Amino acid sequence: MSLLLTAETPEDLRLIAARIGSLCGGGEVVVLSGDLGAGKTTFTQGLALGLGITERVTSPTFVISRLHTHPSGGVSLVHVDAYRVGSAAELDDLDLGADLSASVVVVEWGRGIAEDLSPEGLDIVITRSDSSEDERRTLMVSARGRRWTELISDPSGWVS
Repeated sequence: MSLLLTAETPEDLRLIAARIGSLCGGGEVVVLSGDLGAGKTTFTQGLALGLGITERVTSPTFVISRLHTHPSGGVSLVHVDAYRVGSAAELDDLDLGADLSASVVVVEWGRGIAEDLSPEGLDIVITRSDSSEDERRTLMVSARGRRWTELISDPSGWVS
C-alpha cells in the first residue's frame, strides 16, 4: 500500500513529517530515499518535532548515526546516514536494534539494507522538482506492517 503526498515548501515537508512522527510509538523504521538535496534531513527534522524532540537535528553524514533523546522520556529518534554503509551486515554492526523498541529509527540512503530492521515502518522516496526555483517535493510513502498499512489506506485522519 502506497500513498503519494506533495509538499510545496520545505516547511510543508516538515509538517507532513511531523504528522507522521506524531503517529509513531517506537519500534518503527523509516527508510528515506531520494537524490542529494531531496529533503531527507528536512523530513527527519519534522519527524523529530512530531515526536516531541526539541534538540537540533542535523545530517549524521560524518558520524553515521545520532541519537536524539526525548526531553521527558518519550520516544527517541535514531538518525542514520547509510550512504557509506555497504550492506545490511554493516548496518547491523551499528547495533541499532538495542535502541529500536524505544525509538524511531530513520535511515537516510537505507533502501535495500534497512527495511528488515523492523517489520513496522515506512519506506519514503522523496523527489524534488526539476526546476531549481521550485521547492516542491513529492513523497511516495509505502507502508510496512499492519498498523502503517491501515494508516496509509485511510489517511483522512492525519493528512490534510
